[in-house]
Amino acid sequence: MLRTRSRISSTAALGLGVALAIGGGLASASAAEPDSVESWIVPQTQQGGGFWTSEKMEAAVPADVLVAGKTAKTPTAAVEKGAEIVIPRQVASTKAGASTDTDPSTNANPEAPVSHIGKVFFSSGGGNYVCSGNAVSSGNESTVSTAGHCVNEGGGAFVTNFVFVPAYDNGAAPYGQWPAIELVAPTEWTSGGDLSYDTGFAVVSTVNNASLTDTVGGSGLTFNDARGLGYAAYGYPAAAPFNGQTLQSCAGTATADPFGQSQSQGIPCDMTGGSSGGPWFIGSGTGGSQNSVNSFGYTSVSNTMFGPYWGSVIGAAYDSAAN
Repeated sequence: MLRTRSRISSTAALGLGVALAIGGGLASASAAEPDSVESWIVPQTQQGGGFWTSEKMEAAVPADVLVAGKTAKTPTAAVEKGAEIVIPRQVASTKAGASTDTDPSTNANPEAPVSHIGKVFFSSGGGNYVCSGNAVSSGNESTVSTAGHCVNEGGGAFVTNFVFVPAYDNGAAPYGQWPAIELVAPTEWTSGGDLSYDTGFAVVSTVNNASLTDTVGGSGLTFNDARGLGYAAYGYPAAAPFNGQTLQSCAGTATADPFGQSQSQGIPCDMTGGSSGGPWFIGSGTGGSQNSVNSFGYTSVSNTMFGPYWGSVIGAAYDSAAN
């Protein structure tokens, strides 16, 4: 269990996360064993199509409550790391909405909508929740990255009614809702909620006979990279003082978990619940490769957001979803 002084916060825990050309097929992101990944084919009745009204979206609860109290099961064990894998970004076939390459600061700053970053809505345990997510480059052109706790309870069931709403802004959904047809996460997360592996991926259906990344584009990704990099993080914080209606951003240099209780890294950022699953880009804006997601915070470490290290196991989860 986490020590009392470093307990995961239900308000700061953010309920909130490559080398080949796309045309020739994507590089494999991991050589991890297949049993390091669990996936679930979503029944059509639980895919969320038609479920999410504007009223339900407005009432959805920031999913930080789902990660509060989770721990890293093997905090001193190094996350499996292989050779660096770099997957290039995918460009939409038609001009998508705003996709600015901004320079965020330590405190959350409002951003114009970015075509491939959006909000995630889902149901779990009888409640409706909201997270953030990002469309990523993939062989199926239909993969969304988010936090593990936004696709699976962590030691429990996969969620239902999962939809991705790219470029959400003050209730507007210019590219519509994209229901998940498959959900994927590392077994380390699905079997026990290990925070060091708090990343999940969703495969979404086509909309109007078009794929997701062909419509909004998809970020490049890297796995097994160095620690301590500089990141720009994005999300839709919905817990006070934010309202979840606009995209926000932060930036900073990653540092190790100060309590040594996970292999996650933290960056200076004051985003709150609802931003869970929002992407971390290497560098200073959305043009960099994604390399983590918003995951959790500590009550005793103010204005710091933690994200999992993307090593071979999370790379294997991406492989399972993307190809």
